[in-house]
Amino acid sequence: MTGTGGSGAGTGAGPGVLRIGNASGFYGDRFDALKEMLTGGPLDVLTGDYLAELTMLILGRDRLKDPGRGYARTFLRQLEEGLGLARERGVALVTNAGGLNPAGLAAAVRELSARLGIPARVAHVEGDDLSGRSSWGEGVLTANAYLGGAGVAACLRAGADVVVTGRVADAALVSGAAAAHFGWAGDDWDRLAGAVVAGHVLECGTQATGGNYAFFDREGLDVRHPGFPLAEIAADGSCVVTKHPGTGGAVTVGTVTAQLLYETAGPRYPGPDVTARLDSVRLSQAGTDRVRIDGVRGEPRPGTLKVGLTRLGGFRNEVTFVLTGLDIEAKAALVRGQMERALAGRRPREVSWSLARTDRPDAAVQEEASALLRLVVRDDDAEVVGRAVTGPAVELALASIPGFHVTAPPSRGAPYGVFTARYVAATDVPHVAVLPDGERVDVAFRSAPPPDGARQPDPPRPVPEPDPSGPVPEPSGAPAWPARRAPLGRVVGARSGDKGGSANIGVWARDGDEAVWRWMRAMLTEERLRQLLPETAGLPVRRYELPNLRALNFVIDDILGEGVAAQHRFDPQAKALGEWLRARHVEIPEAFLK
Repeated sequence: MTGTGGSGAGTGAGPGVLRIGNASGFYGDRFDALKEMLTGGPLDVLTGDYLAELTMLILGRDRLKDPGRGYARTFLRQLEEGLGLARERGVALVTNAGGLNPAGLAAAVRELSARLGIPARVAHVEGDDLSGRSSWGEGVLTANAYLGGAGVAACLRAGADVVVTGRVADAALVSGAAAAHFGWAGDDWDRLAGAVVAGHVLECGTQATGGNYAFFDREGLDVRHPGFPLAEIAADGSCVVTKHPGTGGAVTVGTVTAQLLYETAGPRYPGPDVTARLDSVRLSQAGTDRVRIDGVRGEPRPGTLKVGLTRLGGFRNEVTFVLTGLDIEAKAALVRGQMERALAGRRPREVSWSLARTDRPDAAVQEEASALLRLVVRDDDAEVVGRAVTGPAVELALASIPGFHVTAPPSRGAPYGVFTARYVAATDVPHVAVLPDGERVDVAFRSAPPPDGARQPDPPRPVPEPDPSGPVPEPSGAPAWPARRAPLGRVVGARSGDKGGSANIGVWARDGDEAVWRWMRAMLTEERLRQLLPETAGLPVRRYELPNLRALNFVIDDILGEGVAAQHRFDPQAKALGEWLRARHVEIPEAFLK
């Protein structure tokens, strides 16, 4: 792979680095980001991540309507201007916007190239679509394996200017580009692991530059329009995460830590290219908006590949009743009783109620005097959750609580999706790079990794012990130092997200403070998390320690039901689960609160 965009002149980048940027963290991200990244400074490669679990369901429904679709059409519109800019600057574009139809998007890019008169060598990667297998059972809409970066690497080595993939692991866009540039072998575990960690930091775009950052206000970051990140990757797999000069946001050890913890689990981070050891990652501030990542260790990849399955789970509907003023509990009981009676004749398969006490006494604003009573129904029959639910709700308008109204007009039942993950032998999954000249190169795994490459259990978690050099709780739970009750988020950052029906919450000590880390490590146990977040009671919770990051990572299984598309919770992707944890009050050493 060659490129002229990343010479590093005047950028602080050292010689021999590969500059890889990101211009999309999801389907619907900032449209102008591709242009901003191409014009904001030198690059060699620009990636775009458009796929998520929910996106695959959306694209699957698109493909049902038109077999020629199934890809992220936004990328084509961005190329109207971006293709010329990329070619002028010698920047290769690598994207998973191909979704369920990478060949179709690649063909559309070639048509666009011809129409604009801008020559571009277009390649694509396929093999991830496993939807034809009968073993998945009935009703599967999409079934896609998470491929690694080998196909991307083969396309770039063949001189591709644009590489389109389907479902690859998000970080594979970066690890494939780095492997192509530096000529890494498939068992260069440490180098590949370093690139995977860099890719994980980049994949969610501005989450690495201050977006969704817990301490945005405390640290005084201007995150009104954060710039997208880039990584300067070295031949040994280490990198510096940064952003183009003059763009908003910031790149700090804190912002990078937050993204490293996003949607991960234990110290081992298994992927289709390598298993990266997150507990080996070292971060250091290397200048303004420059964070160095090094020390990353890699282990052989697992012998299996993850396959994401989506299917239509049925139909859902919801009605939100507004309860205002006095006697909120009594009003909720009346509405619920009336609706339950109306639904008794043909009750939906699932009926759930929740009461959000958003009201406050003596409120000066009507909305602040109101609580929300939410009814959610699901069934296999759209009619059962349609007018059969909204009709009785509307009929209560003059026959129920004082001040009766709802937040939205009646609606029909809408289809919802279900996401599940399966694992298959990596050697059973095709992986083909279709080069710019049409040649098809098979890059699939020929054999399983060595025995020690199988995913191994995480090491036992050490039991926190009292440390005389810093405060820890007494066995009784009472503090042995001056403390006061305050929000946990005063001293702890958090970021949370979803993986199927599970959620993770990564928490880290503010400013990487060693004393805060020791206190947090001892105090925030699995049981304490359940106490602080009662919705997790009864659910499997696992805690992992990442001492280098001064961080803990909690994985909560089943809290999201059948995944984001099923909208099981008020916050279906667990995006704010970490902020809820930070808002809970605990006894905190006064020395930490200054």
